[in-house]
Amino acid sequence: MKIPESSVINRMDLSGRSLIKLLDFTPEEIRYLLDVSKELKEDKKLKKSHRYLEGKNLVLLFEKTSTRTRCAFEVAGMDLGMGVTFLDSASSQMGKKESLADTARVLGRMYDGIEYRGYKQQTVVDLARYSKVPVFNGLTDQFHPTQILADLLTVEENFGRLNGINFTYMGDARFNMGNSLMVGCAKMGLNFTACAPADLFPDPALVAECQEVAAKSGGTITLTDDVEKGTRNADVLYTDIWVSMGEPDSVWSQRIKDLSPYQVNRKAMANANPNAIFMHCLPSFHDTNTTVGQDICSKYGISEMEVSDEVFESPQSVVFDEAENRMHTIKAVILAMLRNFNK
Repeated sequence: MKIPESSVINRMDLSGRSLIKLLDFTPEEIRYLLDVSKELKEDKKLKKSHRYLEGKNLVLLFEKTSTRTRCAFEVAGMDLGMGVTFLDSASSQMGKKESLADTARVLGRMYDGIEYRGYKQQTVVDLARYSKVPVFNGLTDQFHPTQILADLLTVEENFGRLNGINFTYMGDARFNMGNSLMVGCAKMGLNFTACAPADLFPDPALVAECQEVAAKSGGTITLTDDVEKGTRNADVLYTDIWVSMGEPDSVWSQRIKDLSPYQVNRKAMANANPNAIFMHCLPSFHDTNTTVGQDICSKYGISEMEVSDEVFESPQSVVFDEAENRMHTIKAVILAMLRNFNK
């Protein structure tokens, strides 16, 4: 299927690139991906076919499970006319009976693109190095770029702009979400605040790099352990679960102690701007309707964790718009990087 000449898709060519981290992309390239996302989202809404990648194939490698990432990549690939194969840790010999390098070279012969969701950032780098096809980072311990593209699209849909938006991330800011949101905000001129205990701030080297990027885009980077200061005049309050997949249960007690003051609740939202929105990459422990939620409640006596149920279910919460946007932005990434790519 041919892309219409008038399509924004033709404005730039990122064919053959990999999405390892957003630091590798210019603000103009990120802007392009967001604009392609908007066009594809409208096509989806109008039920307008956009099977631009028919004949191409995508493989999804999952060492960490996920509802949104898997579904977003599968639907995005199928909407584009691609064949999609899902491999979890039980379905692949990567790292067990076969080295990562050998697996990558095999998959690169069979597929046009590879998605990886797992632990080490170096795994994504090596997959791209050895496979010789575009690789898409669906999450590592360091970065989560596809999530941030969806977040940026959601912010823009709510405020009509990105530049100058006051964006506060509350919680443990050392890992993939804190890192990636700081990078995305720096690239696109948002004022990013990490509101967290001082020992849970992002890596100083990454902070310094993002400050340099933000100085060029018009954004700012702020680190604070003061909740009142961190939430004051925020346009966006964002949080994530307190314990990530793969971490031992033994860290729950300390995380609850450290992060309970940083819960996004009515008081935090009231200190933000009147039209502020709440965002979360999901899943969220805002009630006890999960086995983990029930277990934590029975052990520690709390029924809500990183966000109160009141805020999660409020009109200010845009978490499900955000989740849907994973599909549209991932589709844009796949299309942009595979449309003119030939092995």
